[in-house]
Amino acid sequence: MTTTHPQYILTLSCLDQRGIVHRVSGFLAEHGCNIIDSAQFGDAQSQLFFMRVHFSAEDPALPDAALRARFAEMAEGMRMNWQLNDAREKPRVMLMVSKIGHCLNDLLFRYKSGLLPVEIPAIVSNHTDFYQLAASYNIPFHHLPLAAGASADAKRAQEARMLEIIKTNDIDLVVLARYMQILSPELCEALKGRAINIHHSFLPSFKGAKPYYQAHDRGVKLIGATAHFVTGDLDEGPIIEQGVERVDHAMDPETLTAIGRDIECVVLARAVKWFVEHRILLNGHKTVVFK
Repeated sequence: MTTTHPQYILTLSCLDQRGIVHRVSGFLAEHGCNIIDSAQFGDAQSQLFFMRVHFSAEDPALPDAALRARFAEMAEGMRMNWQLNDAREKPRVMLMVSKIGHCLNDLLFRYKSGLLPVEIPAIVSNHTDFYQLAASYNIPFHHLPLAAGASADAKRAQEARMLEIIKTNDIDLVVLARYMQILSPELCEALKGRAINIHHSFLPSFKGAKPYYQAHDRGVKLIGATAHFVTGDLDEGPIIEQGVERVDHAMDPETLTAIGRDIECVVLARAVKWFVEHRILLNGHKTVVFK
């Protein structure tokens, strides 16, 4: 829908109760707003209600600050957790990578071609392999090396520099596009709800090096990938998206690896796109994704 009016995306969660949709839609109508699309979900297990509303603000006499202040008054009475985002503002994303670049390359292509509505002001790596790739997209590349067996002090210093880059560039989302270093619990906490990781779905079955070779040796019939929020529990954060592909005995380990990498690219790209479109809401250890 094309409109010259300011557009917003409202996301909220609160204790499930009668009248939430009525209250929200009524508020928007009373303040000269037109709903473009809306989705909601009530979770019987957590007893929480989740909602995403994309709307345009068509009353020129109601400035942004007033709209937010008035909604805050209503939200407080219903004990809502809520966010109101400018739908036309592109979130700022920092990509992190080590020595395997398929996910990085895929995200950069989607960004450049306009398929991923983001700004990418920084790429961070503990290696220099993708310095030229970053330069080809005119994106600053930050090399933050961390030697094998580095001390705790060295890791803290590296992560402090990482946080400095995040702060300096006003980063909204950090994407671990096959960044192969474990983040400290402190950094995971600092990035809670705004860092996404991708891994093959063999975990924890095939840990360590060459998981697709391990899978081939075991004769697996399905391979896949999982995108999830980063937490202090390694690879166990709230799941955002997953994908699978059937494989068979005729495929060698290299073929499995190639298929697996394709799945990783697609799954991570979906997760990032849904995040920047404000479609993901946390529900305890799970997520609600309004597609």
